[in-house]
Amino acid sequence: MKSRIKRVLLRARYAAIGAAVGAAIGSVFSRNAASTGGAIGAMVGATVADTRDTATTFLEEATETDLNPLSDGDAEN
Repeated sequence: MKSRIKRVLLRARYAAIGAAVGAAIGSVFSRNAASTGGAIGAMVGATVADTRDTATTFLEEATETDLNPLSDGDAEN
């Protein structure tokens, strides 16, 4: 449960940061562009958070597994 809450909060944080950046860039052009930029930025931020979480999980699993050599012990002979 703690892992799930942590993942949700990370996604919300990245979405908020993305929305802020998108709105700031869009506000240079117009009010409508700021709104659109905020929405697109939030979607990009949430996607980045999901991708980062997936990559982190993959790396953790890779480091936990025992990496065996490609040969079946031929190096010992």
